[in-house]
Amino acid sequence: MDYKQYLEKLLLTTAESGASDLHISPGHYPAMRVDGRLLIQIADTQILDPETSSGVVMELVGLERKDRFLSEKELDFSHEYAGKYRFRVNAYHTRGGIAASLRLIPNDIRTLEELNLPPIVKIFSRLSQGFVLVVGPNGHGKSTTLASIVDLINKERAEKIVTIEDPVEYIFTPDKSIIDQREIYQDTFSFHKAIRSTFRQNANVILVGEMRDYETMSAAVTAAETGHLVFASLHTNSASQTIERIIDSFPPNQQAQVRSQLANTLSGVISQRLIQRIRGGLIPAVEVMIATTAVRTLIRDNRPRQLDLVIETSQDVGMIPLDRSLADLVRRKEISLERAEFYSSNPADLKNQLK
Repeated sequence: MDYKQYLEKLLLTTAESGASDLHISPGHYPAMRVDGRLLIQIADTQILDPETSSGVVMELVGLERKDRFLSEKELDFSHEYAGKYRFRVNAYHTRGGIAASLRLIPNDIRTLEELNLPPIVKIFSRLSQGFVLVVGPNGHGKSTTLASIVDLINKERAEKIVTIEDPVEYIFTPDKSIIDQREIYQDTFSFHKAIRSTFRQNANVILVGEMRDYETMSAAVTAAETGHLVFASLHTNSASQTIERIIDSFPPNQQAQVRSQLANTLSGVISQRLIQRIRGGLIPAVEVMIATTAVRTLIRDNRPRQLDLVIETSQDVGMIPLDRSLADLVRRKEISLERAEFYSSNPADLKNQLK
């Protein structure tokens, strides 16, 4: 089999089908995810045997990454096809062979309005310094939201922007700002070292693709504390859980210090879910927490679980509880009540809001 030709067929089919993801795994048909649903079989394909799956994935990995992939057993990287389609790739070993999951990265960075995000999110693009977190489950648009906010800064202000990603996803076109995009292993060896390097790079805005460990979190908080505007993503489900997760990632003897740092630097948390629309496609439901005096006090006093109540009672300053966002989408007939209940943290309260 010509693995290159077969791979190109899969990539082109994924791009032209409007899919978000492509999955290549031994013992399964090649599969795509469209509008959040996994389509188990792509037309004119067969179940992949271990040899074919391995051949296709190794074609993706390429010679320059082969040794590192074989030694580390998994690898994140980006792949460009035909000069116009970019994919974020995770290649990995699995029982019976080698597999890969590919996420299609759109060429154009959509605006916040095009992403159907609430207007209040724009306030985070207008900050001169601070710490802004975009959180949510995997595959729910965090990178897209971050790219949109950073590109808004790029179009409106003259700043030095440094992104640190694994791998680089959206490609920014410099407008009013200077933008340096750094990829882990290609341009730097770690998130936390790259963040610390920005202190000498005269950066104003820093985008951290993902905060995976305490060293990265520590470096990001310090960067915000030293006058930078820092954006980062985290795999958590709510604003309150995000604060708990960050604090709990630090050793016990450092948690009081990081609570104080967070209380002083945090600007806001955006938590989002991409939900299947009734008429097709996906639309975000969003929780927004803005770092008011009450929020900062709760963080400093180690009472993060009370943040949910502050968000609920602070809608007049722009905060948005997730259930309110879900209820609004149901009222507008964008999503079904069943889907809203699935993503709600309190389905009974959600129903009350819809009465």
